[in-house]
Amino acid sequence: MTSIGGAGMVDWNLAVATATRLVRPGPEISREEAREVVAELRRHAKAAEEHVRSFTRMIPEGIEPEDTPVLVVDRTGWIKANVAGFRELLRPLLEKMEERRGGGAGGAVLGAVGSKVTGVEVGMLLSFLASRVLGQYETFAPATRDLPASADGGGRLLLVAPNIVHVERELDADPHDFRLWVALHEETHRTQFTAVPWLRDHLQGEIQSFLDETDVDPMTFLERLREAVQSLSGGRPEGEEGEDGGRSLVELVQTPAQREILGRLTAVMSLLEGHADYVMDGVGPEVVSSVAEIREKFQQRRARGASRLDQALRKLLGLDAKLRQYRDGERFVRAVVDEVGMDGFNRVWTSPNTLPTKAEIARPADWIARVHRKAES
Repeated sequence: MTSIGGAGMVDWNLAVATATRLVRPGPEISREEAREVVAELRRHAKAAEEHVRSFTRMIPEGIEPEDTPVLVVDRTGWIKANVAGFRELLRPLLEKMEERRGGGAGGAVLGAVGSKVTGVEVGMLLSFLASRVLGQYETFAPATRDLPASADGGGRLLLVAPNIVHVERELDADPHDFRLWVALHEETHRTQFTAVPWLRDHLQGEIQSFLDETDVDPMTFLERLREAVQSLSGGRPEGEEGEDGGRSLVELVQTPAQREILGRLTAVMSLLEGHADYVMDGVGPEVVSSVAEIREKFQQRRARGASRLDQALRKLLGLDAKLRQYRDGERFVRAVVDEVGMDGFNRVWTSPNTLPTKAEIARPADWIARVHRKAES
């Protein structure tokens, strides 16, 4: 485990234990009902695969991409899977911090904080998220004893059964329709990465570039963290709000170079999330009879939010930005498909150069002009 001053930066085992202890209990359900839910989610995942492939036309006939496992998990399973992914993804950054450790004030501060405190903090955030995520395609998923992944460690699809049951009850939605609707969204993500072999490496490269640019001086980091927390809590002195007042913690703790990378990452994530929403609604009317009702109720739930604490945590974690990605990305996909058709839209998957920029997500006509008219001239 990477350490600074002899103390591990993150006690990952404690993060899992903390999140597992603090996560809310799932909905009340009998053992037999739970088995039925798991079996149905697995059937829906298989059915969604065929629906998504037919609708998106991303995978040519006769081509079978690398298979990735579909796992139906509880909240603890989701926590364990994400800790494994975080640990793998953050390894280069933590190794970089290890190289720069020393006896200065910053090293002493981080040594005092210690791995256990950091592990508890990570666990608290994961406990918050673990009761909210319905499904997830894990792009960077190292295989563990309990959680298999694809052969090269590059992906698995998670469906979080208790959260799906909780939301379908909250919305008073038809359970069978809602479960298939969720499966369609998550299967689209799996199709994106299995049909486009370069996408995972491109995304990983961008994330690693972002981490490589991280200012790892501990005192600078802590100062930025203080500013972020003050901005989140409204604790900045009057007149010091500035342009950072509406930013999340992730956006505040970054260098100028990282802002450029974050812009590219935002565009890619908007594309992926918006495409999944578009496909989910495009396939829905044919196979999910109550899709219009589900979509309306789900959008209201997204917009409503929850308690003040919930809203503060959403801001801290940048989840509000994720909701904008769904909306802006779906508008981009819809506009492009309306103009050039599904096959014309699928040029977006040709190479990193054909991915939309952040500006093009807001102006789809600019992407069409750059990718289509340039190719035709």
